[in-house]
Amino acid sequence: MKSLTNLLSIVIILISAGTIWSCDDYGKDSNSTKPKARGAIGEIILAIDSTKWQGPVGDALQDVFLEDVEGLIRDESMFSIKRVDPRAMTRILKMATNIVYVTTFDDKKAGSQNINKIFSKEAKEKAAEDPNLYMLRSEDEFAVGQELIYLFGNNEEELIKNLKQNKNKLQNLFQVRERGRLEKNILNRKSSVARVAGEKLGLAINVPASYQIAKAEDDFLWLRQPTPRTDRADISLFFYETDYTSEEQVFPENVIKLRDQITQKHIFGDPDNKDSYLVIEKVDPTPVFNNFNINDNFAVEIRGGWKTANISMGGSFLAYVIVDAKRGKLYYMEGFVYFPNQGHREAIREIETLLLATDILPEQSLQVN
Repeated sequence: MKSLTNLLSIVIILISAGTIWSCDDYGKDSNSTKPKARGAIGEIILAIDSTKWQGPVGDALQDVFLEDVEGLIRDESMFSIKRVDPRAMTRILKMATNIVYVTTFDDKKAGSQNINKIFSKEAKEKAAEDPNLYMLRSEDEFAVGQELIYLFGNNEEELIKNLKQNKNKLQNLFQVRERGRLEKNILNRKSSVARVAGEKLGLAINVPASYQIAKAEDDFLWLRQPTPRTDRADISLFFYETDYTSEEQVFPENVIKLRDQITQKHIFGDPDNKDSYLVIEKVDPTPVFNNFNINDNFAVEIRGGWKTANISMGGSFLAYVIVDAKRGKLYYMEGFVYFPNQGHREAIREIETLLLATDILPEQSLQVN
């Protein structure tokens, strides 16, 4: 942390209040001998004094990082948190991919003081002048590929207020980062077969080479990753294309009807039993709809649970309905998980990564094909 103290003073002076600070150049060196950051997807090391963690600040942090993921069939937190006393941050722990340090400047306890000594007198004075300053972001500080943030306040009341006001920003920061990490890991080898099949629907589909085609028609494609192991979720993705004629098509009730029409025709838990088609669970969990924007196209995100109509199977799903108003097309794309008695969070994260890596092909490409 050779220059962090001076850097923080400069950052506080230059950056306006209430923003997330980015110190992208700090610690970067093309000839760096720093180790590569490591850690599981969704894992965050949280360095905070134990007393503070057990109090109101800890409650606010849990509300940010341990909030349940929407739409899963069982409760699972957004991230996995490993709480560490700041004085116990060993060299190994400092190599973690995601680290969050938390303190308040009025805290005299040893854990917080261990963090507070990083901040200069001038930095603390600037923070005292503007209570909306609460965060410093630093990349590659101890390891290459690392995201490290400092969350601070003059006192607990101010810090808690800023955590609540910026909850979505903090969650999104790590959600986007983890999705980017996962994309690099799983898309190093892409399926050319799925890519070609997707072009018939007007989509550029990017999935790992391990995904295989289960069914393909002119307006429909079902991809599935075979699961020979019990420690790996059974993930399916399907894509559907139809004409866009009215904004009513993206109303929740009509999206559910469309989805039921697709699955009744194409997707069954047991191919020999036509009553085993997939339906959306309406009650537990209730499907969650959110408006979205994907590559400048209006979209609706749906998260929830699925089951077969004969209630023989079930799981979690994530879907997007995308409107291509210019060409008068509507796309429905979904990923669903079958993984009994196991967590679905990381499988849904993989589905989210792959669906958001799907693009609508430009019109020129469609004409060529």
